[in-house]
Amino acid sequence: MWQRSVCVGLLALALGYLCLLGPELPHSALRHLSASLLGGLRRARSLEGRLVAAWQAAIVRPARGWARVAVGVNACVDVVLSGVKLLEALGLEPGDGKNHAVLNSRQDLKEAFAHFMERGAAAERFFSDAESFHDIARTASEYPGAQLYVGGNAALIGQKLATNPDLKVLLCGPVGPKLHELLDDNVVVPPESMQERDEFHLILEYQAGEEWGQVKAPSANRFIFSHDLSNGALNMLEVFVSSLDEFQPDLVVLSGLHMMEGQSKEMRQRRLMEAVASISDIPTNIPIHLELASMTDQDFMSNIIHQQVFPLVNSIGLNEQELLFLTQSASGPHASLASWSGVPDVGVVSDILFWILKEHGKTAERASDLTRIHFHTLAYHILVTVDGYWGNQVAAVAAGARAAGTQACATETIDTSKVFLKAPLEFVTSQIEAPSKISLNPDEPVARWQREGISFHFTPVLVCKDPVRTVGLGDAISAEGLLYSEVHPQ
Repeated sequence: MWQRSVCVGLLALALGYLCLLGPELPHSALRHLSASLLGGLRRARSLEGRLVAAWQAAIVRPARGWARVAVGVNACVDVVLSGVKLLEALGLEPGDGKNHAVLNSRQDLKEAFAHFMERGAAAERFFSDAESFHDIARTASEYPGAQLYVGGNAALIGQKLATNPDLKVLLCGPVGPKLHELLDDNVVVPPESMQERDEFHLILEYQAGEEWGQVKAPSANRFIFSHDLSNGALNMLEVFVSSLDEFQPDLVVLSGLHMMEGQSKEMRQRRLMEAVASISDIPTNIPIHLELASMTDQDFMSNIIHQQVFPLVNSIGLNEQELLFLTQSASGPHASLASWSGVPDVGVVSDILFWILKEHGKTAERASDLTRIHFHTLAYHILVTVDGYWGNQVAAVAAGARAAGTQACATETIDTSKVFLKAPLEFVTSQIEAPSKISLNPDEPVARWQREGISFHFTPVLVCKDPVRTVGLGDAISAEGLLYSEVHPQ
C-alpha cells in the first residue's frame, strides 16, 4: 500500500514540475507527457477505487422516477445472531450436514445449518413444531448480542426505499407492535395490516472461515428459519391489493410467495390461485416487481412460473440459488447443474436469464408483462431487459452494486480498504451459443451485450472483507436497482 502512495506522490510532483516547465517545452511533447503521467496516476489507483469512481459517474437519477411505491406482503421481526453460538447455547453438538426441505426438530436444524454453512450458501426453511420453535426463539432473542431488526423481504424493501425522503412508501403485511416501532416514519401501514403479535424469524449468521466442528464456511452468509403462519398463508395479500385504490402507487413490489412452502400442497395450490386472482386485479398500468426467495419444492416453483404469476409481473429479482432452482424446476438450460462451484459462471447465468425472458417474457406472440430481471450474486450483478421497456439500467445495476458494498460493511460510502474485487474481469457471455468474450474495464465497469432483442448489463460487486450484516442484502440491492430504474410508457 505505501509503495502505491509513494508512486502517486512522485507522479504528482512530476506533473507539477512539468507544468512549471510548460513554456519551455513544445506543445505536443507537453500533451504527450501529461497524458502519460495522468495515465500512470490512474493505473496507480486501486481497482476498487477506480470502480467506485466510475460507479459514481454512472449513477444518475432517472428522468421519471417513482413518487409512491406499494410494497407487500411478508413482514416480520428478524432476530439476528451467530448461528454457531445459538446452536451451542441449545446444546447441539457439531456433526454432518444434511439438507431438509422442512425442519421438524432441533436435529434437523443442526444438520441443515451445517449443510449450508459448509457451502457458504443462503437458505430459508420453515420449522414445523410451533412449541419447539418458540423455545428456540426465546433462547435466541435473549442471547447476549442478539439484535432485532425489520424483517421480511417486503418490509426490508419498503424500509430501504423509505430512506429516500421524496418517496412515499406503503407497506402491507403482518405488522406487530415491535415491527411497527422499528419501521421508518416514512412507511405508511394500513390499519387492517396491524396485528397484536409479531412474527419472528431467526437469522443465523456465520463469517467466512468460521468453523463448527469439521465444517468451515467458505464465505459469510446466513441461514433463516421460522414458524410463521401469517406470512405462510399470505394473509395480507387481499388487504394489500384493496389498499392500492386509495394509495395510487406508481410501482408495486410483491414478495412472500416462498413463505407458502410450509403449507400443505392442497392449501398452497388453492392459495396460489387466489394470489393470481388478486394480482390480476392490480391495474395493468402499474408495473409490478416480484422478489423471489429461497425455495425447496420444485412443483411449487414450477406452478409459480407456469400458472400465470410470471406473466403478471413486469420485473423479477433473484439470486444464484433461486436462479438455479428455477431452471431445475422448469427444465431450463443447465438444469443438470447440481450446484454452483465458486463464483457462478457468467455464461451459464446469462443463458438461464435469456431463457426466462424468451420463454416466459413479453413477446409479440405472448401475453406476458415480464420484461426485466435483476440477478444478484456475491461477486456481480446482471440486469436483463427486453428492449424498449426500461431505461437507466446502467445506473440501476451500478446503484445495486454500490448498495451491496455499503450495506454489507455498514458504511455510508464504499470504503475501498474494507472491500475486494471477486468478480472475473474476463468472461464469456454464453455457454450454449457462440459467445462473445468480454474484458472488463474498471473505469467503465458496466459491460453491455445483447441477444435477440434482450439487453444485458453486468457490473462487478466490491465484496466486504468483514461483513457486519448479510441479511436483507438482496432486498436492499433490488430496492436500489428499482429506485434508479425507469419504465418506458407503452
